[in-house]
Amino acid sequence: MIQVVVEIVTKPGRRDAVLQAFKANVPAVRAEDGCAEYAAFVDAAGFGALAPFGDDTFIVIEKWESAAHLKAHSKAPHMAEYQAKVKDLLERRVIHVLSPA
Repeated sequence: MIQVVVEIVTKPGRRDAVLQAFKANVPAVRAEDGCAEYAAFVDAAGFGALAPFGDDTFIVIEKWESAAHLKAHSKAPHMAEYQAKVKDLLERRVIHVLSPA
């Protein structure tokens, strides 16, 4: 199983717009062969003393059955469409691809 953690930082005030595009793309991603999990997360309320990501950031958690499935996902047409929609709204995106220790 391959785990992916993506930190997406949007331009100020643009997180909701990017999340809307992300959520619209979720059904297509979850229908991909090998997708076990694909979801976005924001800071949980009530834990302010911990290291919050902030109002312009969200985290994507993905699980894929194999590296081949993840590679196919990255080339899927709906991912290219999503990237085109949000590219001007992002400050940065950091992708961590992990395997079990």
